[in-house]
Amino acid sequence: MAPGPPALALDLARMQALASSEASPPAPDSAWTDVALPGPVAPAPGLSRGGAVWYRATFEAPALGERDGSWAVYLPYLYEGGQVWLNGTQVGEVEEDSSTVHVRWERPHLISLPRQMLRAGDNVLAIRAAAATASGSQRFPVVSVAPRAELLPVHDRRLFWVRTLPEITVVVCLLMAVIVLCIWWRRRSEVLYGLFGLASALWGVRTLTFVIERMPSHYWHLWRTVYLGATGGFVVVLALFSMRLAGIERPWLRRVLLGYWLLGPGWLLLAGPQGEPLVNRWWSAGLIPIGLAILAVSIRTVARQRTLAAALMPMALMIAVLAGVHDYLIAWDDGALAQLLPHWVGKRIFLLHHAANLLLLCMGGLLTARFIHTMDSLEELNRTLESRVADRERHLAESFARVAQLQRQHAVSQERQSIMREIHDGLGSRLFTSLSRVERGDMSERQIADVLRDCIADMRIALDALAPDAGDFRTALGNFLFRWQAQLEEARVQPSWTIDVPDSAAELSAQASLQLLRIAQEALTNVLKHARAHRVRVQLRQHGELLELEIVDDGEPARSTFDPAPDAGGRGIANMHARARQLGASLEVVHSATGTRVLLRVPFAAHRA
Repeated sequence: MAPGPPALALDLARMQALASSEASPPAPDSAWTDVALPGPVAPAPGLSRGGAVWYRATFEAPALGERDGSWAVYLPYLYEGGQVWLNGTQVGEVEEDSSTVHVRWERPHLISLPRQMLRAGDNVLAIRAAAATASGSQRFPVVSVAPRAELLPVHDRRLFWVRTLPEITVVVCLLMAVIVLCIWWRRRSEVLYGLFGLASALWGVRTLTFVIERMPSHYWHLWRTVYLGATGGFVVVLALFSMRLAGIERPWLRRVLLGYWLLGPGWLLLAGPQGEPLVNRWWSAGLIPIGLAILAVSIRTVARQRTLAAALMPMALMIAVLAGVHDYLIAWDDGALAQLLPHWVGKRIFLLHHAANLLLLCMGGLLTARFIHTMDSLEELNRTLESRVADRERHLAESFARVAQLQRQHAVSQERQSIMREIHDGLGSRLFTSLSRVERGDMSERQIADVLRDCIADMRIALDALAPDAGDFRTALGNFLFRWQAQLEEARVQPSWTIDVPDSAAELSAQASLQLLRIAQEALTNVLKHARAHRVRVQLRQHGELLELEIVDDGEPARSTFDPAPDAGGRGIANMHARARQLGASLEVVHSATGTRVLLRVPFAAHRA
């Protein structure tokens, strides 16, 4: 991930060390001690803790030409800051702790060596490493001296892994936490989303330790408490996530995990800055068994679900647990790991924040897979519901079609019955009565002709009103007025027609149209045959919800009466009242000295087609 310096670099794996608080390198004849690097800053034989530790070494540099680039000193880490001196002159400085500022440098350092100060042949390099007042294990690295162009790629690679990538992690984790927690806030039942969002937020805060390298001293202890809480909280939330995913409901276990989470930050707050090494060493070690338990629960989940998505979590957890153990051993300078991998341990590359990124990706991928599966299930359910709705709509359409067909058949049957009833009660009855009178010799030729004309008029009215191709009421009314105009004028009666009805009158049903025209025909027949009138006025108008038909003649009062006699073929005032009752209408017949007034009021709304 961060390979060592180039082959041309001078790796100073052995240097001399001396604990001293002097501001400049101690004299060469001081009590310098040979040490192997990488190694601890203070605990070398003869060195005391506190202040600073000076390291010195002599290296040989070639003579630099005009075209040769400058040289540099590469320090993979210098956590507490310090100084770099070349041949007795300070050439670089990394800020150290002060009374107002606390530093913790995670980044590598590349200190340029001025060309004019670098001698051909032997050069003396001295480095001051500030010692931490409270630290678990402070280390000093192998120092590399080489042309700057050769060391720069090494420096940049390590800078990316220990500084740039954590910055990216912080931004991505915090943004992801905001998004996922908003989703959980809207859907509180999705606990896994809430746990994933909380884990992302905690890991983003924890990773700030690689980003925040300098802060006011009075905030440092509080920040370390927050860092410790974020680290433990991340592990505990992972445990809760795994339990939820596996369907394990153990309230007491949740309380134990939450209690252990709070124990570390609380302990550190009470112990103060001097207690940080102890808390870090023992409380952080307790997180390893929790990580192993999470791994066991995840493996159990894989065994039950047997899906590729579920298998990703144990693999990522195994990597994270191993990375956590690795970082713990490196942080506390475990001798066993140093014996197995001495070169790697000296680089002090921590892997947990990379493994945790992988773990968060797997958690997000798992939730994404669950979301996609849920959406697929919903789509399948929608397709099933759509199919059922389509089937039901098809059945309903078929039912409606059958009902419509039955309604049409019923309407045709009703129409046939109406026509038969009209023929039987009207035309048939009149013809039968007239035939009986003719057989008895009671009718003259003129009477027979009158009866036949009346029958033809009834037939025309029925055809105008009931025939399928007869049109609407206005068409039937027009034909009726046309025929009666000629008959009245032939009898020297001057008709006056006033028709004032809206277009909605065309929606009058066929039966209502027939009965209304029959009543008008009865009234006009009386005017023509009995009243000896000179003028007749017919008005058809709409008054509110009523359709009013008014017929007024100026006939002689004594003769302007309806003939109710049986030989009148069923006509007369009784017949008109019967037809009005069929319409639910009211009929008024008023005789006066100036003639007769017939007024029919039909409720229009009850007889729409």
